[in-house]
Amino acid sequence: MLRSRWTPGPAAGATGTVLVSVTDFRAGRLHDLPGVYLAGLTLRRAWPELPGAVGMWLWTEPLEGRCGSVSIWQDEQALRKFVAWPDHVAIVRRYRGRGKLRSTTWTTTQPDPGVWARACSYLSGAS
Repeated sequence: MLRSRWTPGPAAGATGTVLVSVTDFRAGRLHDLPGVYLAGLTLRRAWPELPGAVGMWLWTEPLEGRCGSVSIWQDEQALRKFVAWPDHVAIVRRYRGRGKLRSTTWTTTQPDPGVWARACSYLSGAS
């Protein structure tokens, strides 16, 4: 699995309970994967200004036709605002029907390295 560098958000110093979101997009056709991943990179550029964003990684398994994100948010409201953000909505609409998406969320008391390990467990199908 290839992983981007950590991209901090404006809430990077958050303490207390945070919300972790993991997404896993499996492209129906391999030629759709680069576009999906590039769209993720575009959204990542805006990360430092997204209210409530603690930080995120993008990941991909190009030979498996998979990509997604592991993002950390101050709370569920911040994640919901991101999901409804017009730039995100446009990407979701563009790629709807071109693969399968699964996701999960959980809360943790600190955004630590254990977040990535738990996300990998979910992505491997172990959870």
